[in-house]
Amino acid sequence: MTGSRSVVPKYAQPSPLDLADRLWPSRVVDQSPIWCSVDLRDGNQALPKPLSPDQKVRYFRMLCDIGFKQIEVAFPSASADEFDFTRRLITEGLIPDDVFIMGLTQCRQHLIEKTFEALDGVPRAIAHLYLATSDLHLSQVLGLTRQETLRVVVDAVRQTRQLADNMSGSDIRLEFSPEEFSDTDPAFALEICEAVVETWGKASPTEPVILNLPATVERRPPTQLADLFEWFGRHFPHRDQVLLSAHCHNDQGMAVAATELALMAGADRVEGTLFGHGERTGNADLITIACNLMCRGIDTGLDLSDLPEIAQTVEELTGMPIHYRQPYSGEYAFTAFAPTRMPSARA
Repeated sequence: MTGSRSVVPKYAQPSPLDLADRLWPSRVVDQSPIWCSVDLRDGNQALPKPLSPDQKVRYFRMLCDIGFKQIEVAFPSASADEFDFTRRLITEGLIPDDVFIMGLTQCRQHLIEKTFEALDGVPRAIAHLYLATSDLHLSQVLGLTRQETLRVVVDAVRQTRQLADNMSGSDIRLEFSPEEFSDTDPAFALEICEAVVETWGKASPTEPVILNLPATVERRPPTQLADLFEWFGRHFPHRDQVLLSAHCHNDQGMAVAATELALMAGADRVEGTLFGHGERTGNADLITIACNLMCRGIDTGLDLSDLPEIAQTVEELTGMPIHYRQPYSGEYAFTAFAPTRMPSARA
C-alpha cells in the first residue's frame, strides 16, 4: 500500500515449552511449601535507605518469630556491612536452634572463600551459589560458552563441598540458582543442576540440595513458568534428593500467581519477601501467598495472627509504606465503600 510501512514489534513472544501432557492444571496445593525469606538480602538491597545493622537484627528476630526456618541474611562477600552482620548473628548467638541462615555468593573462588569466613562457627547454614545460565547473559555479559559455564559451576560446588567439610561442627547445606532460569534453555538448566548435585555428592531425602529456579526478570506468563517447573521435575533424576524452589520477581505484576502455579507444578519451596519488597517492582509477596493458603485451610507454619503489627514494623524499619489496597494488610483491605446518595429511580 502506498505510504504504508511495516511495523516491527519491539518485543517478541517468549517461546513456550511443548508440554501437551501437563498435569499441573488439575493439581490442588494441599500442603505448605518450605518458606525462605530473602528480605534481609534481596529486599534490603533494593531499599532507598538500606537497614542499619541494628535494624537488620530486629527484622531477623521478627522473621524468626513469624516462623521462618530459612532466612537469607546477607551477601557476605559483597561488603563489610554484609560480612559483619553475618558474623554478628553467629557470635552473639542470635540464630534459633531450628533456623538455617543463608549466605549468597556468585560462583567465584574468592567470594566463596569470603562467604565461608563469614559463616565460620555457624550452627546451621545454607551456602547459596548462583550463576546466570541464559544464552543471552552468557554471551553478552559473562563471555562464556555453556561448557565453560558448566566448569565454573562444578568448580564452585567442589570448592564449597571442601570448605563445608572443613566446618565439622556446622550443618552446611547447598542451594544453587541457575539465574534467569525462566530464560534458560531447559535442557541446559537440567544439565547444570544435575552436575551440581553430582558434584556435591551428599544429597539425600533428609539433606536435599535446594535447586532454586528463579524468574529473575518476569517476562513469561505464570502458565509457562509452571510448565518449566513440571518439565524440570519430571526429568531430574533422584527427584527425592532435591528441593525445587521458586523465586519469582514481579516485573509484570504476576509473582504471586507464578509462585502458586509453580507450587501446583511441583515446587517444594518458596523464596520471597514480606509485602513483596525487592528490586524493580519487587519479589513474590510471602504475606499474600501464605494468607491465600491459609484461606484454603492449609497450615503454613507461619504466625501471621498479628499482621497489623508486622506491617507496622516493616514500615518503620524500611521506610516503605504498605499500600492501602495491599491484600490482607492494607488499610482498605477489609473496607467497603457505599455511595453517599442513592441514585434516583429511572422511569
